[in-house]
Amino acid sequence: MSLFVLVHGGYHGGWCWSRLVPELERLGHRAVTPDLPCDEPAAGHDANVAAVVSAMDRAGAGEDVVVVGHSLGGFTAPLVAQQRMVARLVFLCTAPLIGGGVAEELRARMMTDRYGAMARFRDEQGRGMMSASDAWQAFYHDCDDATAAWAIARLRPQSARPMIEPWPISAWPAAPRTVILARDDRAVRLDAAQEAGRVILDGAEPILIDGSHSPFLSRPAELALLLHDTAHNTSV
Repeated sequence: MSLFVLVHGGYHGGWCWSRLVPELERLGHRAVTPDLPCDEPAAGHDANVAAVVSAMDRAGAGEDVVVVGHSLGGFTAPLVAQQRMVARLVFLCTAPLIGGGVAEELRARMMTDRYGAMARFRDEQGRGMMSASDAWQAFYHDCDDATAAWAIARLRPQSARPMIEPWPISAWPAAPRTVILARDDRAVRLDAAQEAGRVILDGAEPILIDGSHSPFLSRPAELALLLHDTAHNTSV
């Protein structure tokens, strides 16, 4: 049995894993779904890591811990592995590279043209927001209407700080790494993510799955089985 630590991406919260967690539990695992303080304007990498580590400690994390970072959460996951023992790191719908600032990574390499062209709004605290229609197209286009509407209603404003401050990592933690990318992701460029994934995996190929940027909502059983199968794979 593994403890899956599920780290959500920008605008989201621990709620986004609600369909994946029961599937992991059916396979004999546990999961924790911390809420990152993404809607707090001053919250950056340190605050995100603290939220995840606190959730792990409350769950009684042992040695068999798999940290899954989705999208922007992929920048938090390896920082967590620097502070706690982790059996595997999984980058889901993301492929961050060491050596560049987060903002530069996302804008110049990872973001699709379609996603980059979507309107962004800032509230009075400088937090980013998206329209419902853009969020639907970017994140949930392969979900049923009810699921997409449910998710959009729960999106949170996103602090700009994690995308502005330097990413404080100079080398990968010792844990083995897995990269899982979605073929029809409208937020992350598949070709760029595959190329970066090969760097992360020291030449190995990322795993490709069908679907959108949100496989935890559109195909949770498939994703749970994939995470189950990769949890104890000792190859990078």
